[in-house]
Amino acid sequence: MVSPRSTHTHTHTQGSRGIIKAQGPICCPGMEARKLNARGTRGGNDQGTGADDGAPAAPSRPLTTVARLYMYALHGCLCEVAFTAVCDWCSTQDSRLAGHSSLWALPMYAIAIYLIEVLRARLLARSLPLPARLAAYTMFIYLWEFSWGAGLSLLGACPWDYSGYSYNLGGLVTLEYALPWTVAAFIAEQHVIGNTLRIRLLN
Repeated sequence: MVSPRSTHTHTHTQGSRGIIKAQGPICCPGMEARKLNARGTRGGNDQGTGADDGAPAAPSRPLTTVARLYMYALHGCLCEVAFTAVCDWCSTQDSRLAGHSSLWALPMYAIAIYLIEVLRARLLARSLPLPARLAAYTMFIYLWEFSWGAGLSLLGACPWDYSGYSYNLGGLVTLEYALPWTVAAFIAEQHVIGNTLRIRLLN
């Protein structure tokens, strides 16, 4: 065990040529810490990408519109399957969690979230707070769902029917889904769209 005193004193020995050697710990911890920090910084740079400090960053580009539409479509369908599985379980306790969706949902969700992306940029440019943006998104979702439902109903292909709900309009939309749609809009703006726009592809 080293005594506390040994950390602050030096033992000097006189050589044959009058050279004084310092033995024991270094008495300048501040200087040594700066040296260690400098070495750690150089080591971190050497263990990084391997590129020189002055090398320019690799050129990158954002996702194309088609790629973003693809991601939005998958996200929308995944959320719909998960939501219907949970709702079915709450009513029937079916542990299979067999959610369901429709191929019509792919273009519906892809274009809807893409338009929310455009709307998001405009609302942020006006510095609107989050509650106001969510209200705008929810109104848009209702209009979007009603429009698609009306068009698909003409073809006999509408995959949903809200006729069993108390506050529905033509079975195409219902006020009971206002909160789920608001939550979906929050997830889309804060996570899906924001993270998708930050993705960069190397050239």
